[in-house]
Amino acid sequence: MKKTYRQQGFTLVEMSLVLVVIGLILGALSVGKDMQRNAEYKKIKQKFVDQWVQAYNQYYDRMGVVVGDRPKTPTLAVNAVNVTDNNTINTLLGTADNALSQANITELCSTPATVGQTADLLGYFHRAGIGLPTGRASGYEDRYVYLDTNGNPQQLTVCFQFLVAGADHGAGNVMVIKGLTPDLARSLDSAIDGLVDADDGRFRLDNAITLGLSTGNGGDGWPTGNNTVTTAGTGGASNTTSAVEDHQQVSTLTAFYRMTQ
Repeated sequence: MKKTYRQQGFTLVEMSLVLVVIGLILGALSVGKDMQRNAEYKKIKQKFVDQWVQAYNQYYDRMGVVVGDRPKTPTLAVNAVNVTDNNTINTLLGTADNALSQANITELCSTPATVGQTADLLGYFHRAGIGLPTGRASGYEDRYVYLDTNGNPQQLTVCFQFLVAGADHGAGNVMVIKGLTPDLARSLDSAIDGLVDADDGRFRLDNAITLGLSTGNGGDGWPTGNNTVTTAGTGGASNTTSAVEDHQQVSTLTAFYRMTQ
């Protein structure tokens, strides 16, 4: 007589264990992505932002003036050599009636077409013999490429500027960092100031572009989402909110990092 065997499926306990294991694996993958992103943010601060701060301070120590200032008649203002006020640089120290306007003193940046020229950001440092962060490549040390939370490439760009007193984003000499996702901006704000607040501390949001954000009601002043809010620039007009799919590029913003000199 031939024996017959009954086919048995998985028990509920076995199926539950399998689902638990799958959940743990997916959770580990998610945590791994977050850890990788946090490690990249720390690398950006240490290998790019901090090294630009060091280069800026080294320039001041070596040249006796901030980058772009007038060596013979120092003003302590970045890019003062290019002030468009008929050379009346004394307005930098003027009263409220004749103080320099922000439109008169522009940011000091670099472009591939101007590298090595007198008024080029990288040119100032190269002529002073000061090493710069690696950045993207030679001639692109002021730029850094990273991936946003959707896996799309973004580019950071560094400039320097003197901010005239009176605006919420602060005053004095600052590093202008463009191309920040809200997520990266918060990470840098926390690392630099010890708290996340876009309107306070040395690291602040450029509020010349109105985003309609507030630090009230528990907010921190930075855009409330990383891939669900359209800020000014890529993806939509300023002060607008719209859904952003996870395959789209995350919108970026600009922040000011106040220097000590």
